[in-house]
Amino acid sequence: MKHLTSYKTIFCIGIGGIGMSAIARYFNNNNAKVFGYDRTASKLTQQLELEGISIQTSLDTQHLKPLSPEDTLVIYTAAISQQNELLTYFKSKGFDCYKRARVLGEITKDKPTLAIAGTHGKTTTSAILAHLLFEAQINFTGFLGGVVNNFDSNYISTGCDLFVVEADEFDRSFLYLQPTKACVIAQDPDHLDIYETTEQFNQTFKEFVQLIPDSSHVFLGPQVNLNGINLELNSLGKFTLSNVKVVDEAFQFDFKLNDVELKSVRSNLPGLHNCINSALALALAISEFPEKAEVFAKAISTFKGIKRRFNKVIDTEDLVLIDDYAHHPTEIEAVYQTLKELYPNKRKMVVFQPHLFSRTRDFETDFTSVLKQFDVVALLEVYPAREAPIKGVNSTFLAQKIGNHAKVISKESIYQEVLSSQCEVVAMLGAGDIGVEVSNLTKQLKTNV
Repeated sequence: MKHLTSYKTIFCIGIGGIGMSAIARYFNNNNAKVFGYDRTASKLTQQLELEGISIQTSLDTQHLKPLSPEDTLVIYTAAISQQNELLTYFKSKGFDCYKRARVLGEITKDKPTLAIAGTHGKTTTSAILAHLLFEAQINFTGFLGGVVNNFDSNYISTGCDLFVVEADEFDRSFLYLQPTKACVIAQDPDHLDIYETTEQFNQTFKEFVQLIPDSSHVFLGPQVNLNGINLELNSLGKFTLSNVKVVDEAFQFDFKLNDVELKSVRSNLPGLHNCINSALALALAISEFPEKAEVFAKAISTFKGIKRRFNKVIDTEDLVLIDDYAHHPTEIEAVYQTLKELYPNKRKMVVFQPHLFSRTRDFETDFTSVLKQFDVVALLEVYPAREAPIKGVNSTFLAQKIGNHAKVISKESIYQEVLSSQCEVVAMLGAGDIGVEVSNLTKQLKTNV
């Protein structure tokens, strides 16, 4: 690949994706002319257009003819088919075409880079880390996998002395990175449509941590079995999280990393899993800037979370409506346990949109086990994303496994199902387009109060 500064024009295929849009913002902020394609317009693409990025929703190539192969870089997401008409066009004309992950690796190459990996929690942890660095007035650029409420963006840049990147295991993308330090929050198998076996999945995570020159700069979640330093819960080790409790409706914990000890760190994010995410973010920040430890600890309390990560869309005495991206059994379990802790005596309903036929098939037993804990289970049809249907794998199949308190519903019937459930707590979960339905339901509930 040529040096990135040799490209005057950038074209992003799949620009509406959360990872790609951060890359587009980086180039736009660094004086390149940025164009992009996504098949549907969204709030995110509309925001990118307001920032000066030109976006098309058609596959028409006529207006691409003025672009020059000599100074145009084409970036595409891993989810884009190699048969995509725009990608095929650019390749046939001799344009440089690279995956988003490869370009991210080039952007961060030879610079101090803090990478956050893991099957769950990496978006929240990378966002917390970016917030800590921002509050400590450190020059950095963050490429995040979610829209951070503090900044209303997935891209944060105060300089390029340091990079924060969300290291995505999908399609082995994180192997393009050259991080100086990293954390791995969780290592539960996922994306088995890509990896085929759990052994291959685990091997790729081993290869990722081997990218970091010093294993003492690899911080691991409590259950992660890799070469690095594991976070220990309620122990006397060198990297610990202890005394986790709820104080005045917020979580509080003690933290230790080597000689740095922080007492009564306050977090407004719910659940033990978010205390773990905060501890891993603190570890990366403190390992890089130990003199800022107290500033980082104070900043934890001002982090406002990420859109679609346990967002309380409605929070009244009669109804709590939660919007969350959870789409893996472990993530759903974390949501349920948090709800159980916060609302022990209230009936709980889940509206879940399974994401991918292969994931639904591969984790059928785990999905069944975690979902049946809710008092009422409503399933939308499987969101296919990049996949073709798999015979016999659908939401009806999953509902039958869960039991009589589960049923498959349409998007149009969500409002009536929520009302008839008489549940005081409703969690809407999934990584597909269920977020749109959360907005629709919220409007209906507020209109009909």
